[in-house]
Amino acid sequence: MDYLKYVIIIAVLVVIAIAIIRSKKKDFKLEANKLIILLGGKDNVVNYEVNKSRFIVTLKDVTKANKEAIQKMGAKGIVEIDNQLKIILGPNADQIKKHINNLK
Repeated sequence: MDYLKYVIIIAVLVVIAIAIIRSKKKDFKLEANKLIILLGGKDNVVNYEVNKSRFIVTLKDVTKANKEAIQKMGAKGIVEIDNQLKIILGPNADQIKKHINNLK
């Protein structure tokens, strides 16, 4: 009967581990939606591309972009040149671009 207790404990630990892993997994669709909103909406986005870890976006009006909130969202840096933002998103930049493509 003791082995039944151990089986139950292991099962509970596995369920907890799965829940923790799922909670830490990013929802790239949600991240893409947030990013578009923080860039001033999809009507403000003229063009975008990904170059390794950088998400490069050209905006109609760069003043509509909330750079501080983008940084809080997890961007490691933002460089503004004219009407273009280069946002360092890290290795997930490609995933976010893929979901933004689905939004347009």
